[in-house]
Amino acid sequence: MIEIYTQHSEGVWFGVACTQQRIVASSFSSSQQETLRNILGNVPFDLSFQVFHEPSAFAKNTLAFLKNLYDGKQVSTRFPLALTRLPAYTQKVLKSTAQIPLGYVTTYGSIAKAVGGGPRAVGNVMASNPFAPIVPCHRVVKSDFTLGGYGLGLKAKVEILSREKKGFCNSKEIDFNGRQLEVFPVEYVLRHFA
Repeated sequence: MIEIYTQHSEGVWFGVACTQQRIVASSFSSSQQETLRNILGNVPFDLSFQVFHEPSAFAKNTLAFLKNLYDGKQVSTRFPLALTRLPAYTQKVLKSTAQIPLGYVTTYGSIAKAVGGGPRAVGNVMASNPFAPIVPCHRVVKSDFTLGGYGLGLKAKVEILSREKKGFCNSKEIDFNGRQLEVFPVEYVLRHFA
């Protein structure tokens, strides 16, 4: 059975669905209802679930982790994601997106170069990311460093990216399965909003 938990912190509702110490879905929003709706939209329809009010130890740690990510804090803990139910291409895109370090962004096209396919296919995966903000789809932008889209709204995307700026100046490449994923300082995006 999938266990679902939500928690309110500083005006934001964080939510997680988990089973057997694996994250099935995560989300955040300004309302509990929207957070639950996002979570439930990513829970496999053939599995039973229950919403709990008191988080398990795993859920409590995961919710704290989500809050730290949302706040733009450096985190070193990794939580196992239930990826196997997703198509192979979706898994590749999500795994590459998870490699984008704090303080950096990449483009839809850069991910497409690293995993195959095209920028539009990457954008479609980002639009249905079941693991926000663990898989940081907010760090994926258009090739001209404008925002592109974001399920929780572009204002939320800018706010999160603003909290993640670290003053980096240079782009760099990250190895992803033998291919290079180019990442750029988040400041490249934030210049459009200065």
